[in-house]
Amino acid sequence: MITVKDKVVIVTGSGQGIGRAYAETLAADGAKIVIAEINESTGKDAEKAIKNNGGRAVFVYTDVTRYDSAQNMVQVAIGKFDRIDALVNNAAIYYGIDPKPFTEITEDEWDRMMAVNVKGTWNCAKAVTPQMIIQAKGKIINVASSVAFEGKGMFMHYVASKGALVAMTRSLARELADMGGNGITVNTLAPGAIEGEASVKLGEAMRSIKGFTGKGGPVAGQILKRRGTSYDLVGPLLYLVSDASDFMTGSVLTIDGGSSLH
Repeated sequence: MITVKDKVVIVTGSGQGIGRAYAETLAADGAKIVIAEINESTGKDAEKAIKNNGGRAVFVYTDVTRYDSAQNMVQVAIGKFDRIDALVNNAAIYYGIDPKPFTEITEDEWDRMMAVNVKGTWNCAKAVTPQMIIQAKGKIINVASSVAFEGKGMFMHYVASKGALVAMTRSLARELADMGGNGITVNTLAPGAIEGEASVKLGEAMRSIKGFTGKGGPVAGQILKRRGTSYDLVGPLLYLVSDASDFMTGSVLTIDGGSSLH
């Protein structure tokens, strides 16, 4: 049986959107959740919602671009729950992206994207590693995107950042297995476009750009002709956090309705 009952799980960027769905689903299955969020209002709201539903959670203000903040996240998790069983590197810049040719992306936009999506993942993985080595066990799940395999244009900085996470996962899997006596695993969850998320608005914005060559509706490139939902993602995440995935590392679970097969 796949279960995460009593697992201590840090979910970065879990104050809203898919990150919150991850946190609430894990909590509903009995996990103890650390809501690592830069937005204090949404982070506290997520903590309250989980507790009101009988779950266990703690909010900690976390700026993943700063290593000292990631270290504090870990300290709070250990202080509250004594251990860290899994880290879900979900925090990322995606909301509010303006689709544009790569020649028009500014240096500041590029640097900010990499700071959150790539450096942030590195910071958090580095911060949890000492505790996972002590435990000789732990799970790191990096949330990438199927766009890394599709090579979509008009927001190259985002695509590049998610491609980097796939490569980082493979490298981390090798290093951490040696450090943790084969007990630490690292895998990637790669969602496609999800209903209600910024991906829908982004797709609409891209189709409105003069000269954009994308054709068809929002699911035109998918094998399964429906928009994905958060419920499509939480099952694979539960598996990756659970003991059922102990012999899986350096791998990618792609949940995109088959869009990356085209």
